[in-house]
Amino acid sequence: MKLNVLIIVILLMTGCKENSKTTPVNEEITKDVASHTVNTADVELEIYDFAGFEKFLNKKDNKIYVVNFWATWCAPCVKELPYFEKLNTEYKNKNVEVILVSLDFPHMYDKKLKPFIKEKALKSKVIVLDDPDMNTWIPKVDESWSGSIPATVIYKNETSKFYEQSFNYEELDKEVNQFLN
Repeated sequence: MKLNVLIIVILLMTGCKENSKTTPVNEEITKDVASHTVNTADVELEIYDFAGFEKFLNKKDNKIYVVNFWATWCAPCVKELPYFEKLNTEYKNKNVEVILVSLDFPHMYDKKLKPFIKEKALKSKVIVLDDPDMNTWIPKVDESWSGSIPATVIYKNETSKFYEQSFNYEELDKEVNQFLN
């Protein structure tokens, strides 16, 4: 238990520390979501432990999947979400599916995550990965993953690439286009 808490603290400090001070727009987004009440009754969350979530990493149906790991408390994650939304819109008819995997903590679902989803009108599929045993599931996503976010997996059938980085739209578009062949 102490190890999991330590890992969470390390993730919070390392995964999003670098860019959080350089993106005042994200602070405004966070303040905006928290500053007023949003009716989130119609925002349903699909919540999975890793065993339930793993199916989203292993589909073999000739579709390209873009699976982004993010959280509302991660400024670089929030900054890149519009690029994933744009990709979802522009590639919808090209057999591409964007899945946004929230790593927000359970106590944040109703007060932060649901209002954020509604306020930003996210159209991509949003699911929640709620499995505290990160030591087990992080290397199952990718052996090279340190656990910091944002992180993204792009795959089609047996071909998969893992990215432990932030994206702009052009970079994301370029990576997805490699799978369209």
